[in-house]
Amino acid sequence: MEDQRLQEFVDHFARVKREVLKHIVGYDDLVEKTMLCLFADGHVLLEGLPGLGKTKMLQCLAKAIDASFARIQFTPDLMPADIIGTNIVMEGDDGRKSFQFHAGPVFNSVILADEINRATPKTQSALLEAMQERTVSVGGTTRELERPFFVLGTQNPIEMEGTYPLPEAQVDRFMFKLHVPHLDEDSLVEVVKRTEKAEPLDIAPVIRPEDILRMGALAKDVLVAEHVNRFAVRVARATHADDANAPELTKKYVKYGASPRGIQAMIYTGKVKALLSGRVNLSEDDVRFVARPALRHRILLNFEGEADGIRTDAVIDSILGGMS
Repeated sequence: MEDQRLQEFVDHFARVKREVLKHIVGYDDLVEKTMLCLFADGHVLLEGLPGLGKTKMLQCLAKAIDASFARIQFTPDLMPADIIGTNIVMEGDDGRKSFQFHAGPVFNSVILADEINRATPKTQSALLEAMQERTVSVGGTTRELERPFFVLGTQNPIEMEGTYPLPEAQVDRFMFKLHVPHLDEDSLVEVVKRTEKAEPLDIAPVIRPEDILRMGALAKDVLVAEHVNRFAVRVARATHADDANAPELTKKYVKYGASPRGIQAMIYTGKVKALLSGRVNLSEDDVRFVARPALRHRILLNFEGEADGIRTDAVIDSILGGMS
């Protein structure tokens, strides 16, 4: 890999991040990890209370990469056709009737699935094929979606009224699960100052959607040594209670561990992190950096773990702490 292409990757990433942070205060790490998934051709599940700036962050990101954007507000009465579209009957000038496909909001490049856990499981599952295959099937016809295709699903904490836990199959389609932290005092003061003026987003497109695809292809060329591959596999396997290397926390509190997609998530996003560090090879430190967001939603605690208030991040930290 030429130094020029590596530097171009770093520059593109930095320019997009800098543009987004013009309007997003105090969430540098959140923006960076979201972009890791974007460049790795994945999706993000974002959990946080309403009003923390999740929608605005994605709007800024879409503008910065000059991509089409759609926001889908998930509600209990939302139907699958409201997301993917449907065939409607049209009558021509000659009186003949025919079906015409009316595309849903999923036919955009950047999708905000807002409060996804307020919809019913049937509607939640409407995103499955789109997120995994980048296609939508309606009326026996399969249609390609735009590329890049990036879904950021936001969900309110499960304890909130009117929420439905996402099925495991749906959660597993998200490459990362990120938590939106509460801002400190200085950051909140800055947010208030900026929003008092109610100015429109002056986000300039700094790269094109095709640049995202090109940079993603570059990340796939990052070299992965055998011992690093095995390290990622050992980390994921240690989330299973019956694994020989599982720590005591896993054995006591985990019902189901991470799927193979968890390993892929660590490898793919770790490659992007490696390039940002100026390297063309994946390291164990890159895997460690992405392990929490890649695995936290793929670990299902047992009843004892739920009762004791154990967080899956604590399980992951215990695994990483025991890895040499």
